[in-house]
Amino acid sequence: MDKILQTIESINGEINSVVWGAFGLLLLVGTGIIVTTMTKFFQVTHIGLWFKKTIGRLFKQDVIKHSKEAGSISPFQALCTALAATVGTGNIAGVASAICIGGAGAVFWMWVAAFFGMMTNYAENVLGIYYRRKNENGEWSGGAMYYLADGLGKKKGMKHVGKVLAVLFCLFAMLASFGIGSMGQVNKIVTNVAQAFDVSALSSIEVFSGVSLYNIILGAIVMLLTALITLGGLKRIANVAEKIVPFMVVLFVAGSLVIIGVNYANILLALKAIFVNAFSPEAFVGGGIGAVVSKVITQGFKRGVFSNEAGLGSSVMVHSNSNIKEPVVQGMWGIFEVFADTMVVCTMTALVILTAGGLEGGVFNVVTGEIAAGYTDATLVGGAFNTVFPWFGIGGKFVAIAMFLFAFTTVLGWSHYGSKAWEYLFGAKTTVVFRIIHVCTVIFGAVLTSSLAWDISDTFNGLMMIPNLIGVLTLSPLVVKITKNYLRRVKNGEDIEPMYNVDPEIQKQEMAREVTEE
Repeated sequence: MDKILQTIESINGEINSVVWGAFGLLLLVGTGIIVTTMTKFFQVTHIGLWFKKTIGRLFKQDVIKHSKEAGSISPFQALCTALAATVGTGNIAGVASAICIGGAGAVFWMWVAAFFGMMTNYAENVLGIYYRRKNENGEWSGGAMYYLADGLGKKKGMKHVGKVLAVLFCLFAMLASFGIGSMGQVNKIVTNVAQAFDVSALSSIEVFSGVSLYNIILGAIVMLLTALITLGGLKRIANVAEKIVPFMVVLFVAGSLVIIGVNYANILLALKAIFVNAFSPEAFVGGGIGAVVSKVITQGFKRGVFSNEAGLGSSVMVHSNSNIKEPVVQGMWGIFEVFADTMVVCTMTALVILTAGGLEGGVFNVVTGEIAAGYTDATLVGGAFNTVFPWFGIGGKFVAIAMFLFAFTTVLGWSHYGSKAWEYLFGAKTTVVFRIIHVCTVIFGAVLTSSLAWDISDTFNGLMMIPNLIGVLTLSPLVVKITKNYLRRVKNGEDIEPMYNVDPEIQKQEMAREVTEE
């Protein structure tokens, strides 16, 4: 087993260095900058509009009411399912890992990636709704594969290129569902639960290479829970997500605010460290090796994408199942998704780590880059909570529960993403085969080392990102056109035909379909 894991690690390292090199990072951030510029900084200039159309309508029936249409879910369920997949270990262990490797400055670059990622996610969702279609079961299907094949592929001389990129995207999406959507998440669940709720009779029994019987049992439990939900399809996943996601986000943010509030004297110092170390990382020394700017930026961007998934083309596969017919409205839910994930949840995590116990001697020393004894990136946030709630390890147990909820719902969301990619390649009637395979991969997350599970997830993310962003970049003028069409109708009151779908037949159906509020 050791030799197999070493081989996997070596191969993955080679691929990772390519997809997350200069080309991948330039493509990722560049796409966000281009879409932001072309839409005239929509996320800022129309902040009132997208807040009103998203969080401002959370309690409206047209947003939360369940859809009776086959394979269709409410906008709120779509958001919760997307957040279920994005608000995962990246928001806790991912932020901790970024800080441990790249210093406090990595947080700044996570913010930068998220700011431009809002518009990348917006563009993905606009295109997802515009190019979606009904599958053989009468359910909506959308995603990067459709706008690559039917959008990019319709351009002169690009027919085969579009189809090849669509197939590659689907293959990478399925692989990513095994990495970011299964093994990486389960690894963090097992690590945190095993430490916070130790059962020595089981954890003392080593099966192989540091993997205890307790780890395997925990992995088997998660696998069983995953099977019970994901094998029931999207509606069951969405029903679970809309109940768990709001609860877990509010619970974690509230707990984080308590920790930050207790350590309020360090807030300004922590923010200063974030901004200073983003541009002067030579002040940060980890293990005697000075971190360089590129390392800080890379960690910020990689963990930012791991957290909010903007640019991967993943969440569009569930947003496309929304019963909303306006592409721009679903795009605005995409903006809110990235905002809530990174600007809110990830920021809370970063401030918890950086303020807990002081900047030079708490759980993480900003100056030396050293983690306090007994902690790893996976348990750092739990340690920060324990500085305020030390009794019986309550703080660590709270984070372990939060980690379980965050990571488990991510597994559920990514099961849907992978099944939609499988559907595109093999048909809707066979998606149960993929779900079974996805369930089986869960157990591997319990036996892989933390760093390997994380690195594999990074690699699959990068591979998935490339074809998707090529499609978004190519079709960005169309995104601008659809956006202008919506604003002319909604803000200016012009009587022009909406741009709902590229297919004339679906366009007619959407024109006739009644939706209370768009």
